[in-house]
Amino acid sequence: IINGAMNVYQRSAANISDSVAIFSLDRWYCYFNGGALGAITQDTDVPAGQGFGFSHKIDVTTGDALGTAADVARLSYDIEAQDLQHLEYGHANAKTMTLSFWIKSTITGTYIAAFYQKDSAGDRILSKSYTVDSADTWEKKTITIEGDTSGTINNDNGAGMMLNFGLGAGSNWTSGTLATSWQNYDATDQFTGQVNAVSSASNNIYITGVQLEVGSVATDFEYRSYGEELALCQRYYQKLEYKHAWGTGVGKIRSAGQALTVVHFLTTMRDVPSTVTIPTVGQSSGNITYLNGEAYPTTHGSLNATNATANMCSFNFTGFSAIGSVNEVAWAYVTTGGAIFTFSAEL
Repeated sequence: IINGAMNVYQRSAANISDSVAIFSLDRWYCYFNGGALGAITQDTDVPAGQGFGFSHKIDVTTGDALGTAADVARLSYDIEAQDLQHLEYGHANAKTMTLSFWIKSTITGTYIAAFYQKDSAGDRILSKSYTVDSADTWEKKTITIEGDTSGTINNDNGAGMMLNFGLGAGSNWTSGTLATSWQNYDATDQFTGQVNAVSSASNNIYITGVQLEVGSVATDFEYRSYGEELALCQRYYQKLEYKHAWGTGVGKIRSAGQALTVVHFLTTMRDVPSTVTIPTVGQSSGNITYLNGEAYPTTHGSLNATNATANMCSFNFTGFSAIGSVNEVAWAYVTTGGAIFTFSAEL
């Protein structure tokens, strides 16, 4: 698990939208379907004396009974398939894992931690229950996950397994028998018995210290330096921020009114970014122009992401009065305010 101590927070706070996977703390996302809504933040409420500085907080802002069959609320984490090969799933010696974590919730009762294995021959599931015994109190939980001798996990950079912390669910997810051992995927067996932790706007859920390790015994949490954790997170999401008077990348004038610049990522990403957000040219929040020979274009144009790899992305400026000759070197320049580019290659 990357960012199990909830230290890395590149995106900042986020509101949970209905039926949309919302990331906030790096590598973690919430998915609510139904009437419940919430806000995700990094919080300093942590279990005392355990060495954690932050937790993942879900503040329920709109409660819901989750009475519709398709309703669900969960906190999820996706694991890259090639990082799971040492588990030897699909073989007789498939390895046991242990999940440990700290949780604090307003609502007591039975909760479900579900593992959804994305198998090349058909998805698999295993769900384990645990109990939150005391309201608004930090409690450590430990769960054993038996190895799957039947399922197999692709050896690639796609999603190999999903960890879902159930927070509430309708009958589409709870009407079956809880899948306490690995079986072919059936949604109705995933969250059977799960209490509704998003029933009221007064509810809060915190989690931290999430660790998933080979073996049947939970060891002490393995702390990594912030620099190590950040670099691991940047494989999946990067934020590049440029201040006033900074150049954002070298490029060239391609033709009249068109120029190109290149931004190199901080580390190789998992894949070509599927989502790129770019500053609005001409806005004070990210006023980027094209500069050549210390002379500015006379008008601002539009900025579009073009070709990308797992290592870089090029940006195409169009619709301005270019200064200089075709193929002359130029670069993007932040004239006022700041400019933030984001790149997402999440699973």
